[in-house]
Amino acid sequence: MQEFYNWALTCLSALLGFLLHAVWEATKELQRADAELAKRVGEIEVLVAGNYVTRQEFDRAIDKLFNKLDSIETKLDKKADR
Repeated sequence: MQEFYNWALTCLSALLGFLLHAVWEATKELQRADAELAKRVGEIEVLVAGNYVTRQEFDRAIDKLFNKLDSIETKLDKKADR
């Protein structure tokens, strides 16, 4: 009977060791995938940050917009004066 318990415990330990090894490897693979995704997100952030509008471009666009609005206002004032 003791021999049966020894064999059962050995088989159970081997199975548990195999399962723990599989879980450990899966965890390692997920950590590698996470590190790769974090790197790719960082590269995307750099790419997006490089495409922002500069202050000078923004100021020029706003100036053009206000000039156009001023000309529309002037035309409306002339139209209202008639």
